[in-house]
Order: sequence, then C-alpha cells, then structure tokens
Amino acid sequence: MAKSSRPDRKRNDRRQREPSEFEETTLSVDRVTRVVKGGRRMRFRAIVVAGNKKGKVGLGTGKAAEVQAAVQKASKAARRNMIRIPLNKGTIPHAVDLKFKSAKIRIMPASPGTGLIAGGALRVVFEAAGVKDVLSKRYGTRNKLVNAQAIILALQKLHARPEHFKEEVKPTVANPDAAALEVERGNAGVKEISRSQIDKEGNLTA
Repeated sequence: MAKSSRPDRKRNDRRQREPSEFEETTLSVDRVTRVVKGGRRMRFRAIVVAGNKKGKVGLGTGKAAEVQAAVQKASKAARRNMIRIPLNKGTIPHAVDLKFKSAKIRIMPASPGTGLIAGGALRVVFEAAGVKDVLSKRYGTRNKLVNAQAIILALQKLHARPEHFKEEVKPTVANPDAAALEVERGNAGVKEISRSQIDKEGNLTA
C-alpha cells in the first residue's frame, strides 16, 4: 500500500515565530497566601516589566500555582497594558511629582551623559522604556509593586510640550481681531454706555 504524499503539517508547515520587539524583565516573584475554608492556599505572584526601549513600556502581574505560569500571565498583562511616553533626546520632557499609596516619587529630566539616577523598580521601568538620562528620588515604601505602579502613573503624566500648561494671556480689547475672536467665543463682557458717551458721528468717546 502506497504511502500518502500529503506533507507532514507538524514538521513542514510549522511557522517560525518572529522575534518580539519587546524585552521582558521579571521584577520579582513572591509567594502569597490566601486563607480559605479548608486552610491556606499557597500561590506565586510575578511582576513583569515589558518595553521596546523606544518609548513603550508596560507593567503586569500574574498569580498561579507555579512560578512559570505566573510569569507567563504577568507577561501577557504587561503587553496588554502598554503605554507610550514622549522622549526628548533620551530623557523625559519635564519633571513630575507623584504620590501613590505609600510611595512618593519625583522624576526630573537630565542632560546627556548623566545616566539613570534611579534604583529598584524605577530603574527597571526606565530601562524598558528607553530612558537613558534621568534624575529620580523615591520616598516612602520599598515595595516593588507599589513603586512600579507609581512610576507607571508618573510616566503617564508626561507630555511632549509642557509649555501648553502655562497660563494663556487673554488678548486686550485694543486688538480688534482678538476682541472679535473673544466675541465669537462668548468670552467678551458686556458694558452699558449712555448717550452722552457717543458723539455726533456715532463713535464712543473717552
């Protein structure tokens, strides 16, 4: 009996997986317990930071009965929770102060060649995001998960053009184009005048 000429799908048709652009770093693996009716349930919690070192970074956590399964869950969560941050010549555009739970951090831009002045979870997140020069200060707790969550929230507050947050100077009435624009926007105030303030030609007197 002749053998079938159908190709072996398991060997010939297997597609090669393309290498991922994201690099993953396991921040920590801790054993956690949960008290249930029958006693205590032991599990593992993994914290993973993923990034492409080009401005995208994500943080994820996962729990499972085995370490490998917990790390895989955390990796998938980190890829789903990716954020994009603006980079300015390898550093952040402006300073940010943030307080999250028991953690308080401050990050500031640095000149080229300064390096990463950061430690612990902050340094891991900065490296994954592609930040090369930055100054940071951490206060409060040393919990890696809380600090990692705090730095992610701080990076979300970064904006490419911080000058947009400066107070805008409202145009004066002396500029007729600006005054017309204020009228269209509904921001111009209404002022009552009397007939004595109008001359014969219909112009407003001083």
